[in-house]
Amino acid sequence: MTGAATRAAAGRSPSAGAERPEDAGDLLALDRAAQDLLFRAARTANTFTAEPVTEAQVRAIHDLVRYGPTALNAQPLRVLLLRSAAARARLLPHVSRGNRAKTAAAPLVAVLAADVDFHERLPELFPHQPKARDWLGDRAERVAQARFNAALQIGYLVVGVRAAGLAAGPMAGFDPTGVRQEFFPDGRHEVLLLMNIGRPGPQAWHDRLPRLDATEVITTL
Repeated sequence: MTGAATRAAAGRSPSAGAERPEDAGDLLALDRAAQDLLFRAARTANTFTAEPVTEAQVRAIHDLVRYGPTALNAQPLRVLLLRSAAARARLLPHVSRGNRAKTAAAPLVAVLAADVDFHERLPELFPHQPKARDWLGDRAERVAQARFNAALQIGYLVVGVRAAGLAAGPMAGFDPTGVRQEFFPDGRHEVLLLMNIGRPGPQAWHDRLPRLDATEVITTL
């Protein structure tokens, strides 16, 4: 395991990597250390160390996860990074009480939003269909598309943060209208999620909750 993977996995339960049969992971193209780093040993962090998350790390994460698929290659996710104390102070009044302390202390907080006017970039991003922009003239349909595809991208982002040896703390406990009015007054963004990012700190996670077995999720016809 790499140094980053070792640091990210520090403090995790010894059984965290034992949720699947030993031979199941051998069927995957990723080696077992990478599988554990991204999924089995990865956790949602509630505390973080003071080590900063650098701009270079953020760009490396984006350069990896931008290849995740979205409909029409639309890529509507927009990420606002709150680093300064002043920016964090603007956010905290809109965050639920249970999430405020960890959000105030996290090295980096990302506000994740969907650009509902993403269709303006389709001539560039989906060039083989010159009329694709015109398909999305209805705002309500566009908002639904933006939210759905940005949610896909958020999933990729969580995995990308883990790939960097960091921990993600995604949170839905906040007032999205208040955050939108505070940071996106232009009216073209829908705020979907907040995410704390950094190295996991002491007692960073609760006990892992159960996961559904494949037999409970997968149906074959």
